[in-house]
Amino acid sequence: MVCPHRRLATLTKQLTGHVNAGRHRDALAFFARMATDPALPPLTDPSFAYAFPLALKSSAALRRPSAAASLHALAHKCGGLLQSPFVASALVASYGACASPEAARSLFDELPCRNAVVWSAMISVYVRSGDVAAAVMALGDMDVAPTASCFNSVIAAVSESGEHPGRAIELYRHMAGMGVKPSLITLLALVPACAALGALGSVREVHGFAVRHGMSTSCHLGSSLIEAYGRCGSLVGAQRVFDLVEERDVVVWSSVVSACAFHGHGDVAMSLFGRMELDNVRPDGIMFLGVLKACGHAGRADDALNYFDVLTKTYGVEASGDHYSCLVDVLGRAGRLQQAYDVIRTMPVRVTAKAWGALLAACRKYGDVGLAEIAARALFEIEPENAGNFVSLANIYSGLGMHEEAERMRRDMEQRGVQLSPGSSWMIHHKSSEPF
Repeated sequence: MVCPHRRLATLTKQLTGHVNAGRHRDALAFFARMATDPALPPLTDPSFAYAFPLALKSSAALRRPSAAASLHALAHKCGGLLQSPFVASALVASYGACASPEAARSLFDELPCRNAVVWSAMISVYVRSGDVAAAVMALGDMDVAPTASCFNSVIAAVSESGEHPGRAIELYRHMAGMGVKPSLITLLALVPACAALGALGSVREVHGFAVRHGMSTSCHLGSSLIEAYGRCGSLVGAQRVFDLVEERDVVVWSSVVSACAFHGHGDVAMSLFGRMELDNVRPDGIMFLGVLKACGHAGRADDALNYFDVLTKTYGVEASGDHYSCLVDVLGRAGRLQQAYDVIRTMPVRVTAKAWGALLAACRKYGDVGLAEIAARALFEIEPENAGNFVSLANIYSGLGMHEEAERMRRDMEQRGVQLSPGSSWMIHHKSSEPF
């Protein structure tokens, strides 16, 4: 006769298979049979604490609040199961996905045992609902010692929102001040915030921590640091990280190529692309963009056209609107305005504001008022509230001595109610980050 606990372990593995394969209806039906199987231990057995979260995960995936509530009631009847952080955190996550953050919080407040795992689940519910302020508040309200995972989701949410990237750095420093060791996930969430602020000192701070704790050779962190160094003005730092990454995938190569292109070192970027090919790393769409931008900075329009053919025809990379926009920019920078316009007219994907904007910028540089008017009219339709397009065309008119047309453009802008947006920047302090 099979031992009940061994049979439970076997069935739990099968249940895991249903959940991982996305067969959530089958998973709930399978769990229901497990709950009534007389050959298994009773539901009050602690071993069932591994099966409950799986069923709750399927309830969340199916957005079935009734299923989550039934499982909650079943766990409540079993008494000790709600003491399990695995069951409690899964219940909170399921209520957050199936019902609302408020329902999840109501359940959370009633739980008899709330450790860092359960708090992390509640914080994640707020993050997934887009309520970053509530997530930050919950983090501050914790009555147990937080773990890195509690901070990670909040730092990632703050960083991804793009509204107050300085707060992500503050949370990181608060985390370290509490003696909570940041993980690789923490650093991956934090680096984009440093790059968004252009805070080179913060990038170096994160990089130094990664080196001291053996994380600097990670290709994921490496690519993020390379991009951050590049955006913060330190190509030397980007190159140093690139040299230390042990396994360079296409993301790492793309990051260093983009960093070189960003700093105007087009020839170096194209040379790196050649080295990547020798390493038998297949380029992707992001690398495609980096190479095209490098051609633009180097003034190599013919090379851009050649790379466009190689990447699309030889490597089968599908060109997107961003790729075509970049090609328009390269041709425009080289003064080949009609050819750039032909690319826009014949591109097989939807023409974006980036493409028309690149053409308008080139028209301003080379004084082509005819194509400028075509590009501007298209931009007025795509983004009617963008004052910059009106100003650009007015400046082109003024630069060519067409002052009446320039004044007419400014009046048209006023009649449409289009207003210039005020600028803003960020200043980083050791203790706070404030916009001004």
